[in-house]
Amino acid sequence: MPGLPQILVIAPHGSYRTSAFITAAHRLGVRVLIASEGQHSIVSDYARGLHIDFADQATALELILQTAAQTPFAGIIGTDDSTVELAARSAAALGLPHNPPAAVRLGRRKDQARVCLQAAGLNVPPHRCLDLDAPLSDQLAGLAYPVVVKPVCLSASRGVIRADHQTDLRQAIARIQVMLHKERLADPDLARWLLVEQYIPGQEVALEGMLHDGRLTVMAVFDKPDPLEGPYFEETYYTTPSRHPAETQVELEAQVQAACAAYGLREGPIHAECRLNEHGVWILEVAARSIGGLCGQLLRFGTGYSLEELVLAQAMGRRLPVTPAAGGAGVLMIPIPRAGVLRRVEGLLEAQQVPGITAIDIQIREGHELVPLPEGASYLGFIFARGDTPAQAEAALRQAHACLNIVVAPLWKANVA
Repeated sequence: MPGLPQILVIAPHGSYRTSAFITAAHRLGVRVLIASEGQHSIVSDYARGLHIDFADQATALELILQTAAQTPFAGIIGTDDSTVELAARSAAALGLPHNPPAAVRLGRRKDQARVCLQAAGLNVPPHRCLDLDAPLSDQLAGLAYPVVVKPVCLSASRGVIRADHQTDLRQAIARIQVMLHKERLADPDLARWLLVEQYIPGQEVALEGMLHDGRLTVMAVFDKPDPLEGPYFEETYYTTPSRHPAETQVELEAQVQAACAAYGLREGPIHAECRLNEHGVWILEVAARSIGGLCGQLLRFGTGYSLEELVLAQAMGRRLPVTPAAGGAGVLMIPIPRAGVLRRVEGLLEAQQVPGITAIDIQIREGHELVPLPEGASYLGFIFARGDTPAQAEAALRQAHACLNIVVAPLWKANVA
């Protein structure tokens, strides 16, 4: 409808997040234009949208500004790590609420973020950047094991591997190199660098927040009740509200606020991943976006708004009240048990009947390839639960997951001479 304000949602084709933002926009009474690479998509919102090349940011920005000159945007958001910097640059050029693009970039560059956080006096493990174009022997000398090695530019634990000695580390580096060689990175030079840092023991949590004029409002703190000790770091269970002591959560908020200030982030959603141990709060990363996957569905607010509605409103300069709903909630990002071809998921009906389970969403269709971490970029699906407490929600998730039998067939690839 021509009279309604329009918001630009910049999203990779096939993003988990796009449909949730479209639904939220309709609830807020605004139109959505999707900017993506999905020119030939069978999904109408992508096909009808603005078609840009994420690898050519300058041309993409020019096209966005030309479109805005014809029909102004009330706000601009990026749904995923690969789109938030372009969204920030576009919003800055149009005078809309935004983060400084350089601050957003820090959230995507793990090596530069470590340097920034260390300069700000936050807890940072001993670390170094590895140049894969140079001999490794000298670069690996003097490391204290265990360590974690990771690409500097990927998210969702992709390519993150723990190594307990140098043989492990060299094998992990070789594996990540193969993975990065297959990636279509917007900046291919990023495949040259890896971050290696001392392993941080402790319990992992995530914080979902909203920045306004540099001040952080916490929307939720998620516990990750499964130990994440490696060698890979597949995230599975998230529960909220947090069961950590109030003083721990106060310190968590303070450290995430300090990290945002160090980066220079000032407006919009942030998603922080942290570890907690006897030495305090350790920032793993802070991204200038809301939580990934379908996990935003977990958050309900007492005001009746969804997470995506809060994000869109903030992008348009409107601030909606944030009042977390009562009770406990949880989500299981269903892990991929092994590589192969998905044949079927058995036990879904039994899992859906577990008390407290509110939804099960299988994202990968039968006959499609399954790729587990550290190379994989997708979850098999999501299970959502609610209860009077987060412990009840977690118990329901574990019971439902135990009902599932994921049948995987081997993947046969023809030899090419």
